[in-house]
Amino acid sequence: MAIGRQTLSLVLFSWLCNSTASAVILKTTEKSVWTNEFESIELTCLIESISTNNPRIEWKKIKNGVPSYVYFQNKISGDLEHRALLREPANLLILNTSRSDTAQYRCEVAAIDDQKPFDEILISLAVRVKPVMPRCSVPEAVTVGSSTELRCIENEGFPQSQYQWFKNSEELPEDPKTSSKFYNSSYTMNTETGSLKFRSVKKEDAGEYYCQARNEAGWSKCSPQIMEVYDLDIVGIFLKVLGGVAAFIFVIVGICQIQKSGYCSCKDHRETNYKVPQHDNRMDYTSPDEGHFRHKSSFVI
Repeated sequence: MAIGRQTLSLVLFSWLCNSTASAVILKTTEKSVWTNEFESIELTCLIESISTNNPRIEWKKIKNGVPSYVYFQNKISGDLEHRALLREPANLLILNTSRSDTAQYRCEVAAIDDQKPFDEILISLAVRVKPVMPRCSVPEAVTVGSSTELRCIENEGFPQSQYQWFKNSEELPEDPKTSSKFYNSSYTMNTETGSLKFRSVKKEDAGEYYCQARNEAGWSKCSPQIMEVYDLDIVGIFLKVLGGVAAFIFVIVGICQIQKSGYCSCKDHRETNYKVPQHDNRMDYTSPDEGHFRHKSSFVI
């Protein structure tokens, strides 16, 4: 009975060994990899087990859910045709990577002589792109007590850039209340959007500002720009208002003088002026009802 059990165990062990030996099995050193733009990266596709000689090896690039061939019929194809090569046993080496290479890559191995004739492995590649010089907007002059906003943005970096502002070459803390030097400042900083907002500008906020965009691939900054802060000029504002009122009065007086001089007369020149006829003292006009002309004196014959 013991011999029978031992024989059965040997049979099962032999079957398992034969099943494993006749199955193609792939593995990779890392399923999610990254590199900086213009550098090289090797995607590992290791054949852990196989019985078939000269198996069929293929690589496919999957971007936005759409697959395309990278290695097919023993040659590199697609947009990696002159920038990649296959290394033994089935690794894919990509040279001079670009941001368009960010995608998923699938290694497929077909072994027709194996009991399990096919296996595949999926690897994600992220190509990191250094930020370009950000576009910065800094107001040239603001008045004390007013609100203002400084802006910073760039759209080339990958992953998305984070932003940091500097004043007089000194990094501004995200929260001014955490620094004794900037404790009295009223700004709020958004490192995601690059916005630096001042709720109420103070004299000490004047200075030279620049912004830095950064990610895992590197950083870049814009040129420094000066923001000046002025006191509110009450006298100047009063004089401007007074000057505006004086100009308005001058215009009104001028219009009135023009009307008095008759240059803006609205009379119709086609009107006819009639004079009342004067009576002749030598005649007496009677009403039409009398019907006859009457002399004031009698004629002597």
